[in-house]
Amino acid sequence: MHVFLTGGSGLTGPAVVTELLGAGHSVTGLARSDASAARLEALGARPHRGDLEDLDSLRSGAAAADGVIHMAFGGSFSDPDDLARRDSAAVDALGGALAGSGRPLVVTSGTFTMAAGHESVETDPADTGSLAHFRIPGERACLSFAEHGVRASVVRLAPTVHGPGDIGFVPLMIQAARTAGFAGYVGDGANRWPAVHRADAAVLFRLALEHAPTGSALHGVAENLTLKSIAGKIAEKLALPARSLGPEEAVAHFGSPFFATAYATDAPASGRLTRDLLNWSPRHPSLLQDLDEGDYFAAPTGATADRWA
Repeated sequence: MHVFLTGGSGLTGPAVVTELLGAGHSVTGLARSDASAARLEALGARPHRGDLEDLDSLRSGAAAADGVIHMAFGGSFSDPDDLARRDSAAVDALGGALAGSGRPLVVTSGTFTMAAGHESVETDPADTGSLAHFRIPGERACLSFAEHGVRASVVRLAPTVHGPGDIGFVPLMIQAARTAGFAGYVGDGANRWPAVHRADAAVLFRLALEHAPTGSALHGVAENLTLKSIAGKIAEKLALPARSLGPEEAVAHFGSPFFATAYATDAPASGRLTRDLLNWSPRHPSLLQDLDEGDYFAAPTGATADRWA
């Protein structure tokens, strides 16, 4: 299968490119810069110049492919409405190019779109009051193409997709601990987060492309951990104490109300239906193993929230 991929030069995208090529597929990846094009070529993919605002480039890339995986997500997190607009417009362009063909379209979302406070399952509806509500329009746009001759599916990734070079929520916790002299968690730290290794996520994207029934919502979740257990491991590795934070302390410690809310959110998610449906079996290191054995403490790192995919 020849696959058109957006986000192939990002953090999780290269693992997906490698997984697809290893399974015998060919890949064309959207490239918005010379650096992105070079990275895709180094991975063995063919670059296709354009970006998420260039809807014609998305349409032409999708039209020439046997299937599409959409992982890119652009814009500023200070403007959630614009994030949603960009993503849903991109999905509409990609899906429209596939309409009536029966070809697969796999779109990335996140488990943070689900209602907090209980373990969500794949068949639960997304919650418009959720932390990642700006992902919901793109998710809905994708699934709407199930009624227009597209084998459409959504992969909701865990907020922590861990592995080498991570720049997401866990490195930010590490950075905050280095700065403050302690590893912080909010309240009693019993709130739960999903996690998945990047290589396992890449396998899931391939399986979704190859086999997901149309209209499927899938959960890229290998495990659920408490925030206290993550903070405890960070404290152990840095030889620092772990400490509970109140809501206002959390804003100061993590740098913004958004992060403080995220680190206080109880958002466990199940991936059981996904495993059964696609015979997906995560087998790479857990998050705590990765913190023990990976590159998270090799040097002080920066971090960003721009990685819902």
